Amino acid sequence: SNNVPKQAIKDACGAYKKFFNGKAKHPTFKSKKGTVPSFYQDPLKIRFTATRVKVEGFAENKRKNKQQLNWIRLVEKDRIPRGKGVKYVNPRIRFDGLHWWISVGVIVYTCQEYSKNEGIGIDLGLINLGICSDGAVYPNINKTKKVRTLEKKKRRLQRKVSRKYQSNMEGERYKKTCNIIKSEQQLITISRRLTNIRQNYLHQITSEIVNRKPRFIVLEDLNVSGMMKNKHLAKAVQQQKFHEFRRQVEYKSERNGVQFILADRWYPSSKLCFQCGQLKKDLKLSDRLYICPCGNRTDRDVQAALNLKRYGEKSTTCLRISM
Repeated sequence: SNNVPKQAIKDACGAYKKFFNGKAKHPTFKSKKGTVPSFYQDPLKIRFTATRVKVEGFAENKRKNKQQLNWIRLVEKDRIPRGKGVKYVNPRIRFDGLHWWISVGVIVYTCQEYSKNEGIGIDLGLINLGICSDGAVYPNINKTKKVRTLEKKKRRLQRKVSRKYQSNMEGERYKKTCNIIKSEQQLITISRRLTNIRQNYLHQITSEIVNRKPRFIVLEDLNVSGMMKNKHLAKAVQQQKFHEFRRQVEYKSERNGVQFILADRWYPSSKLCFQCGQLKKDLKLSDRLYICPCGNRTDRDVQAALNLKRYGEKSTTCLRISM
């Protein structure tokens, strides 16, 4: 469709405007090798049914048998909302090396009812993904047998592909054979499966927390980029997907009428005693049990979740007074 190059020019124009206004870095050239191939669709011409999507530009012939080429079957049934009052925004179709995906923003007007239940503080970590102030514990899925087996297969395939590249070198250049392409497809499949397992686990947890309808949800503003600099913890931090967890909780809270509160990065949630309020500055990362002179003996993650809940109660109280 002619809308594809038009939208590419609009995207470039928007990127340069953000650069000259100081809101973003200089836009870079996107090559065919280094970026995910994707293209734009006109939101006014795209149509959805329960099992198919109609796009423009694949077949311009008006014959019925030719127009059927524009109707593409979807894997999931009733995945995209449709009907009156539904508006589609910025549809994009992309290819990840294995499957074609369509992503579209949907605007639906609904009424929200705010909850009056007790709030929740959530402490994120590496031993357990999350510990809530109400006692709920969500374990680390990367420690399960299923994920560790897939990670082992992935490492072996990576070494296998590397050896094939080394054995098929022609001078200083690498030669890609059919066997290398097959092995790379297997590697993409395993990587995609691992990503889907972690993503699905995050969606299940965040939906379960938000569906409890708490009055507010408090998360700590973690310095993930700083944590990634530690070479001993970088891979574990990356697999936990802390930023994705926060993103999902934030948009699901807004959609369900739950107040989302982000605690200050320097708030001492783990070092502060929940009972007496004393600050323990010499608390190390290896100290998993918080021991206070007042007699408080609590797991540090549970203590952090309780302090985050108290932080949210103070924030909502100050908001009511100011209003």
